[in-house]
Amino acid sequence: MELKRVVVTGLGALTPLGLTAAETWNNMKAGVSGAGPITLFDASKFKTRIACEVKNFDASLYLDKKEARKLDRFTQFALVAAAEAMKDSGIEIEKINRRKAGVLWGSGIGGIQQITDELRDFYKGDGTPRFNPFFVPKMILDIAAGQISIKYGFHGPNYAVCSACATSTNTIIDAYNMIRLDKSSIIITGGSEAPITIPGIGGFSSAKAMSERNDDPLTASRPFDADRDGFVCGEGAGALILEELEHAKARGAKIYAEVAGGGMSGDAYHITAPHPEGIGAQYVMENVLEDAGITIDKIDYINVHGTSTPMGDGIELKAINRVFGEKIYDINISSTKSMTGHLLGAAGAVESLACIMAIQEGIIPPTINQFNRDPEIDSRLNLTPNSAQKRVVNYALNNTFGFGGHNASVIFKKYSD
Repeated sequence: MELKRVVVTGLGALTPLGLTAAETWNNMKAGVSGAGPITLFDASKFKTRIACEVKNFDASLYLDKKEARKLDRFTQFALVAAAEAMKDSGIEIEKINRRKAGVLWGSGIGGIQQITDELRDFYKGDGTPRFNPFFVPKMILDIAAGQISIKYGFHGPNYAVCSACATSTNTIIDAYNMIRLDKSSIIITGGSEAPITIPGIGGFSSAKAMSERNDDPLTASRPFDADRDGFVCGEGAGALILEELEHAKARGAKIYAEVAGGGMSGDAYHITAPHPEGIGAQYVMENVLEDAGITIDKIDYINVHGTSTPMGDGIELKAINRVFGEKIYDINISSTKSMTGHLLGAAGAVESLACIMAIQEGIIPPTINQFNRDPEIDSRLNLTPNSAQKRVVNYALNNTFGFGGHNASVIFKKYSD
């Protein structure tokens, strides 16, 4: 069976850097930090009191007010980002076969705020189990995929993926495979997350995973810096329209990039810590290169997982070095989490957008907050410090790793007929 080619024909985003894909990308290029004090709840008693929140988001500006109240914030984000991607793609719903149009969407946590609200109200009461009838459909992490499918009447594959911080890269890979195997022609894919809640921040803080640089939030996310002290939690969504090439060409769609390959692996080591030698990270990059059918010299840019944790950043670079050898010195590396914070299950989709736009515009977004480079990191590596760099990008690789040892990588390439 001849595999179909898969291209990206639409983009959408709602992030700490902007309410659209264009605004997000422009602020990435400019090296803008999306971090600040937490405003979504009173964090004054927490060790970590900073996060990368989506600013000025009003769900009623995008969704029917009555319907919006039935949705958790992560699903609101999903619907808004998906709507932008659909509009960007120019797809005319009445002209496509909706049995071959699907939705693969993910979230690492789902409606954690709903669980918080319902249990808080229950324990405040007299013990009578008075739960909101929308509690379960607001909370479950597959509901975003379901809501998007309902909105557009897509009758093709419709399901959720959850692999912690690798989630939305896994959704992209699944969508890619579904289309290249000719099971679908169009898929809305990506991920959304709204974890800036009392249990979300409290849990990660207790795990000592997050930065406590509360007096300087703008510079708190500093991957590869010697003074990094943990990630900054972020929220938002990223959406891609993946489409079978001939289907896209037949309707005259604009094509941002082609999906070249997807790879997955497992650390098989620890529930939260990466393998100390980066074995899983090494394997996933080798797997994605094999799936793409390309050699290491083709890669121009790697958007790394790069969360700003003391352990993880160095381990990932070790793995990259083992895969790419001396070629690594010719590759631009950057962590856009230095600007967006860590969007958990939505990270892969937003960082894929960065890879796609780097290919489109020939611009590498920077790793900001590079003040005192970790001396254990090879000084010859081009980490794209503090400012964007221009270069031709034909192939870009995006890494994402999640708690549980889940690793997913995807490669995008410049489209040519």
